[in-house]
Amino acid sequence: MKYAFANSVIYTAKDVLYGHAVVIENDKIQAIVREEQLENDIQCIDLQGHNLTAGFIDLQLNGCGGVMVNSEPTVHTFEIMQQTNLRSGTTSYLPTFITAPDEGMKQVVAAMRDYLQKYQNQALGLHLEGPYLSLEKKGVHRAEYVREISPEMQQFLCDNADVITKLTLAAENPTAKAIPEFVKSGIIVSVGHSNATYEVAKQAFANGATFATHLHNAMSPISSGRAMGVVGAVLDSDEVYTGIIVDGLHVEFGNVKIAKRAKGDKLCIVTDATAAAGADIEQFDFVGTTVYVRDGKCYDANGTLGGASITMIESVKNAVQEVGIPLDETLRMCNYYPAKAIGVDDRLGSIEVGKVANLTVFTNRFEVIGCAVNGEWNAFS
Repeated sequence: MKYAFANSVIYTAKDVLYGHAVVIENDKIQAIVREEQLENDIQCIDLQGHNLTAGFIDLQLNGCGGVMVNSEPTVHTFEIMQQTNLRSGTTSYLPTFITAPDEGMKQVVAAMRDYLQKYQNQALGLHLEGPYLSLEKKGVHRAEYVREISPEMQQFLCDNADVITKLTLAAENPTAKAIPEFVKSGIIVSVGHSNATYEVAKQAFANGATFATHLHNAMSPISSGRAMGVVGAVLDSDEVYTGIIVDGLHVEFGNVKIAKRAKGDKLCIVTDATAAAGADIEQFDFVGTTVYVRDGKCYDANGTLGGASITMIESVKNAVQEVGIPLDETLRMCNYYPAKAIGVDDRLGSIEVGKVANLTVFTNRFEVIGCAVNGEWNAFS
């Protein structure tokens, strides 16, 4: 299989190219050439002047398309999420499994192992968000399951690090003492759902945590000039990546702008999406809590935010139009920086020769018209 994408504006993550074509051979990007240099007999897909970029990589996705990872941790759920994601330009993602008993964690790890044996470069391993969190910042996570890790589970997580990409824990939870062991095994540790002081959070980063989960949400804030909290520790840590939800609800757009100034190329756009994303539903179950969907907002009966319903392409639109981040930089926040954050930038996250052909095409009105996954092109009507 060999073909070329032509007649587009190409956002490679390093350059913006006009008058060029991207040549795909099998599952890889084979060449980037000027259109007049294309072979005469190559099959060309005319993108009609639309935008071509590396596929979006969503590092926090609880569910979409009417399904939730926690409700049914199976290969079929991951497949539904992948197909739903493509409609919003996301070609790769981290399915996120939140606080649950040990048995549930083992079940989702087994399901991900099965999935990864069947599919490549789509779901990129698990994000376990909890259960080693702070009760004060638990959000919709069930309090009865928030706990310190047991020696047996610590060994289980380390033994399955090949399918557990990221683990979110609170910096003050006693489990944080195992950060060096998690990192040594290959798990990316993220600080989140944490009520820690600035000093405790900074120590977690010093011990090897390299990410922070949904900046500003479920973490101690900068509450005064003297109390910086987890938020302050994240903004003050040059090497720490963080995700941020750009729906205008979880984080004010002004705070997104401030975070961008502080974090630069360490700020990644995430959706934290739930079953409501890409689905027309009014409510869904989130680990035993009914979450209601109203006007694109997700709340439980107490008014606590229960995840988001935004998609990546909607996040791109908000970042450009509401926050004022240039399009090329916004796209890097959705593909290149997330790829670097989880160490898959050797094969994903940018349009470069030799990389996997996971690509997204969208219009200037932020409408996704198609995606390529492992070189296979899917156009949407």
